[in-house]
Amino acid sequence: MHMGTLTWYPNMYIVLVGPSGCRKGTAMNFSLDILDEIGIKLASEAITREALIRELKTSSASHVDPLTGRMFHHASLTIFSPELTVFLGYQNSQLMSDMTDWFDCRNRWTYRTKNQGTDEIIGVWVNLLGGTTPGLVRETLPNVAISGGLTSRIVFVFGSEKAKKVIIPYGDPEIRAKLVEELIDINMMSGEFKVTEAFVAEYGSWYLQSSDLPMTDPRFSGYVDRRATHIAKLSMICCAARSRDMVVDACDFRRAIELLYDVEPRMLEVFEGMGRNPVSEVTFQVSATVKAAGRISYDDLIAAHFHDASTAEIDEILDALCRMGRVTKYYEGKQMFLKRG
Repeated sequence: MHMGTLTWYPNMYIVLVGPSGCRKGTAMNFSLDILDEIGIKLASEAITREALIRELKTSSASHVDPLTGRMFHHASLTIFSPELTVFLGYQNSQLMSDMTDWFDCRNRWTYRTKNQGTDEIIGVWVNLLGGTTPGLVRETLPNVAISGGLTSRIVFVFGSEKAKKVIIPYGDPEIRAKLVEELIDINMMSGEFKVTEAFVAEYGSWYLQSSDLPMTDPRFSGYVDRRATHIAKLSMICCAARSRDMVVDACDFRRAIELLYDVEPRMLEVFEGMGRNPVSEVTFQVSATVKAAGRISYDDLIAAHFHDASTAEIDEILDALCRMGRVTKYYEGKQMFLKRG
């Protein structure tokens, strides 16, 4: 989709984040069967950087624009990783740098090796759907990666628990068949998305006047700068889901806004516990303990975290959490209790 000198492609990096047992994998595995059925090219789940580059290069294909008759080439690959740490590895800055480059779908991406010459990939298009836990985010991503680089290009969808308990999950065969049929149609779409004047008007008004940021944390400064890119990509995706005419209208923009605004308020929870403060990790853990309990005695809290920090450090953490409104202290007799703020 072209808008002046800007060009956007409908690939996205989306990562589901939640504690173990909240069924991220269950949700993703349902879609994996569908992706396999419609023939989406998937990257290997555990792979070296060099092997991933080779897979991307061998995924090359050609298509003809139905309107212009012009042939174009692309190398399209979807990374599907229910355990994102297995794919990214730990502190793997080089792979993260590559994926940062790929996000904007370069027309030409060159990789030079020490012994095997040069690999050139035409029309890079990489998509990511991953799953992980907050703890593994903190272990996998270096602090310097937060606020810019790869993480600013990821939409993190956070959930702290299962929405509901289902003893035996069943799917509706008719709905699934319809979904597969529509995705096959979408997968066959090619060419350029056009935009209506109504889309440009609403997108432009939002871009110039948007002040409804759900996060002011400096760690999200890079994400905020790329928020408009996420909206543009989502608008194309909403258009493809709505119609096959490839004309992005104001209704697609509004739907994209609705989807993104639904997940943004909880994105900050993904990075709680990350930072240069040496007790930031313990602060996150103490806050999470109080939040999960709803109400907990001071003595029980100390017992839960005696291996993480001293009593004096936990007291300082509680004071900070109380000032932030995350935790409230109160007494029953001489015993102190804590509850969510």
